[in-house]
Formats: sequence, C-alpha cells, structure tokens
Amino acid sequence: SIAILLYLVQKFKTPDHWYPSDLQKRARVDEYLSWQHANIRAKGSKLFLTKVLLPLLTGQPLPPEKLEFATEELNVALKQFEEKFLQDKPFIAGSEISLADLVALVELMQPVCAGYDLFEGRPKLTEWRRRVEEAVGKQLFQEAHEEILNIKNL
Repeated sequence: SIAILLYLVQKFKTPDHWYPSDLQKRARVDEYLSWQHANIRAKGSKLFLTKVLLPLLTGQPLPPEKLEFATEELNVALKQFEEKFLQDKPFIAGSEISLADLVALVELMQPVCAGYDLFEGRPKLTEWRRRVEEAVGKQLFQEAHEEILNIKNL
C-alpha cells in the first residue's frame, strides 16, 4: 500500500532519497505513485491473473486472444513508463532510488513471474532494473520475490 509506505517513511525518518524533501523530486515520486495504479499495477496484475491465476483456478487455459490483449495493454504502459518516467535518468526521481522505483519494480515482477520477460528487448528498462536491484541489494530482492518466483510450481 502506498499509504503505508508513506507512513513508514515519515515515522522512521528514512534516508531522504526514498521520499525526497526536495519538492520537485517528491512531486516526481508522487506523480509516479499516482499513475502506476491504473497503469503498471493494473496492466501487470491483469497479465498475471490471465496467464497464471485464472487457469490455475479454473483448470482451463484462457483463449490466446485474451492473453494477447493483456500483454499488449502492458506493453503500452511499459512504453509510457520508459518515455515519461525513466527518460534518460538512472531512477524515476533522478540520480537516486526512491519509493517510486521500488514500487515500480515490485509491480513489474508479477508478469515476469508469470513467464513474460518484459525486460527482454528493452535495454533502458533492463538497466534500470539492474540499478534498482543493486540499490536494494540482490539478496534482499531475491528474498522479497521468492514466493512469487515459485508461483508456477503450484
């Protein structure tokens, strides 16, 4: 929950880069956190549900055209993410990682765990992912995604 993340940042006085005190950088974080609900989160979750959970629950694969439509919707959101938020910066709010980057990568891992490598053919997105993983620590990143990475084993 974005509200919980913002509460924790304030309560525990986290380093400034997570939720910058600089108003322009903070506005960039807030802009992404508002945008992502209807875009990255909605489209990534839809692909995950379509490709993994619904077939798991129903025992039937969904028609390929539904999966194709969900994939294309996510691709549009990814293009917007790269062009409008990443641009040519290392992270969404500039030169340092923020909550926006953390939330973005967590949401993008759902389709990846469903077997859709959305980083393939997207060098800008791939490099951003590498920087985010390095900033939080590769081991912590793996631990945080351990359960969802094994979803196909259900």
